[in-house]
Amino acid sequence: MTIGFIGAGRMAEAILAALIRGGVARPGDLVACDRLPQRLRLMRARYGVGTTASPAAAARRCRVLILAVKPQDLDELLREIAPLLGKRHLLVSIAAGKTLAGLHGILGGGARVARVMPNLALQVGAGMSVYCLGPAARAADGRTVRAILGAAGRVVELEERHFDAVTALSGSGPAFFAYTMQALADGAAARGLPAATARTLAAQTMLGAAKFLLETGQETAAFIQAVASPKGTTAAGLAVLERSALRGILARTVRAAAARSAELSRA
Repeated sequence: MTIGFIGAGRMAEAILAALIRGGVARPGDLVACDRLPQRLRLMRARYGVGTTASPAAAARRCRVLILAVKPQDLDELLREIAPLLGKRHLLVSIAAGKTLAGLHGILGGGARVARVMPNLALQVGAGMSVYCLGPAARAADGRTVRAILGAAGRVVELEERHFDAVTALSGSGPAFFAYTMQALADGAAARGLPAATARTLAAQTMLGAAKFLLETGQETAAFIQAVASPKGTTAAGLAVLERSALRGILARTVRAAAARSAELSRA
């Protein structure tokens, strides 16, 4: 299976690197396409993949095309490669805010298309990607998308109507979690802990809690109860959280990000 990445930025590079690292694809089966010569030189030197500055050349060579250009550049790209696409092609768009209807509006209803919302953690093999398939896509296309994105993290299929909430939670969420983590680290630093050490402790603690919840499947409430001994240190901190407006603030944070995602999808 030949896979082309049209747009060879950091997100595309993260997926490409994971495919090679995980043995899902060989360098000879991958093509990186970008308008910047320095990105192409880097991809050749670092990964040994084929490169081209021509989206048309990538479309001719590859059966799967990962569309990883900026959202504002996607429509022009699709119009350029549309005449070259056939039944053998699967297009996987990771462009934020670009709906299946918008993609089909340019490519036609018969195009096999998948829309994906990945996140930044793909770059360290711990990404969260959500995808949906267009009406012309096949069950095998879903398996292909899961294999490609699964090389760099977890993958979930959802209906497209959920994508604004997905964008807010897992797309924008890394920034929200990092903000919370930094606030906790700052609190510890205010108690005399070295700032760098506080960040390390906060980050590893957040990572460990997430890993435990994912791997055990334990409910969040049960996990909190397990950590919080009666009248202990955790209980004292939780009491502050419960008296605060934090839960509502976080809910409004997600609503604001989801609303902005909806606005971008209509633009």
